[in-house]
Amino acid sequence: MINKVAVIGAGQMGNGIAHVMAIAGIDVFLKDVSEAQLDKALNVIETNLQRQVGRGKLSDADMSAALGRIKPVTDDEHLPDMDLVIEAATENEEIKKAILTDLSTKLREDAIVATNTSSISVTRLAAVTDRPERFMGMHFMNPVPVMQLVELIRGIATSEETFESVKELTVRLNKTPTPAEDFPAFIVNRILLPMINEAVYTLYEGVGSVRAIDTAMRLGANHPMGPLQLADFIGLDVCLAIMQVLYEGLADTKYRPCPLLVKYVEAGWLGQKSGRGFYDYTGDEPVPTR
Repeated sequence: MINKVAVIGAGQMGNGIAHVMAIAGIDVFLKDVSEAQLDKALNVIETNLQRQVGRGKLSDADMSAALGRIKPVTDDEHLPDMDLVIEAATENEEIKKAILTDLSTKLREDAIVATNTSSISVTRLAAVTDRPERFMGMHFMNPVPVMQLVELIRGIATSEETFESVKELTVRLNKTPTPAEDFPAFIVNRILLPMINEAVYTLYEGVGSVRAIDTAMRLGANHPMGPLQLADFIGLDVCLAIMQVLYEGLADTKYRPCPLLVKYVEAGWLGQKSGRGFYDYTGDEPVPTR
C-alpha cells in the first residue's frame, strides 16, 4: 500500500496534490528548488484547509493533523523511503524529463513514479526513467482539493500492478479515477482546450468581446465560468502548451493555437497568476482587456 509520497513541484498543482494526500492520512514530502515557493505553497494549503473547516468539511483537529503530515523540502534525502513520487513540475517536456532522469538513481527499486502532465506522452516520459513498468500518468484536475476526477494514463510499458496501486490510492483520496489512453492531452484537455482555443479565435475574429463570449457560454451553455475566464484561471501559457502538444502530436490544423493566444503569452499576459490575461486582475474586480 502507498503510504509515503513525494510531490516534486510546489506550484498550483503540487500544493493541491499535497493537500489531498495529507487529508487522506498520507505523509507527504513537498519538494521545490525555491524556499519562497514552498512558503507560498504552505500558506495556500493552510488557507484552503481553513476554508474547508469553515464549510464544516473538516474539523480543526483534522486540519492540524493534515498540516503536520506535509514536510517541505529542497533536497532529496527523503526519496529512498518513498512508495510513490509524483512529478508536478511546469508543463514543459524537457524540464519533466530532467527531473525524471535524476529520480532514477535515488528511489527504491519497487517505488512507483507518476507524472501529473496534462498533455505530454506518458510513454515518452517513462522512457527516460529506469522503471517504465512502474511509471504512469496521474492527472489531477485544477483546483485539486475541489475537483473529483483523476485521469489515470498507462504508458505502453505500465504494469497492471502499478495501475491498480495508483487506482487504489486515487480512491483513498476520495477522487474518481478514470482511465485514459496515452494520446495527446488525454480526455479532458483533448476536449476542453480546443473549446478554449475556439473562444480565443472568436475574440480574435471580432465575433464577440471578452465579456460577451463568457456571458454567452455561461448563460447559453450553462457553463460555471466562461471559456476566457477559465483560460485565465488555468494559465494562458499552460493553454498554449497543451494546444501545441495537440497540434504537433495529432498533425491536424484544427488544433492550431490561435495567434491571439500566442500574442498574449509572448506579452507575459498569462492570466490570474500574472495579474493580466483576457481580464485585468489588478483592481478590485476583473476587467476585460479587449
